[in-house]
Amino acid sequence: MSRSISRSTEAALPPSAVTADDLDRAVQLSVSVLRQAPPTAWDGRAGSLEWDCWETVEHLSDDLFAYAVQLGPRRPPLEGNVPFVWESHRPGGPANAVHADRAAGPAGLLQVLEASGALLVAMVRTTPPEVRAHHVFGVSDPEGFAAMGAVETLVHTYDLAEGLGLAWNPPADLCARVLARLFPDVPQAADPWPTLLWATGRAELPGHPRRTTWRWDGSVRG
Repeated sequence: MSRSISRSTEAALPPSAVTADDLDRAVQLSVSVLRQAPPTAWDGRAGSLEWDCWETVEHLSDDLFAYAVQLGPRRPPLEGNVPFVWESHRPGGPANAVHADRAAGPAGLLQVLEASGALLVAMVRTTPPEVRAHHVFGVSDPEGFAAMGAVETLVHTYDLAEGLGLAWNPPADLCARVLARLFPDVPQAADPWPTLLWATGRAELPGHPRRTTWRWDGSVRG
């Protein structure tokens, strides 16, 4: 399977498609915001999550890494994950294959996040669009994995911003494309960011009850 298809593939996608550039934009915006956090704030809880902020960045990094490796084999798995060992460092903590070295401090933690994001960006750029790989929310394609990585980045940065006392308001066009790709059943709205927060159980949306359970649909349609 050739990996030579990169930006030319993105150029052929419809304007509403989620691309590697979208994912890279989400990761870079996230890292830029998180760099503003005080060095002593990372042990605090991340929003409504049960994890602290350090663990949440590790979890996000692990998500991006896991999506990248799903696309890595020449024959990507269709019925399960590439069998890395995922384990938690404490009871109740996230089960990750990726853990940052605490001795490297917050700067090192964010470097792990940026590097994991770059792995997925590269895999999305270079994987032919007809490739499919397993995800528990539906066998997906490179665009789907880009969208999944973007939504993980957008909403977990929201969790982190709540815990760290930072402002986070990602671009509306990016949120709209992620919603269209992964949440086709969600109502269209003038402001897609609050809609994405509602779709992922994190906020109220006028006229709709708050979600207590949710999942996206990563399967390929059309």
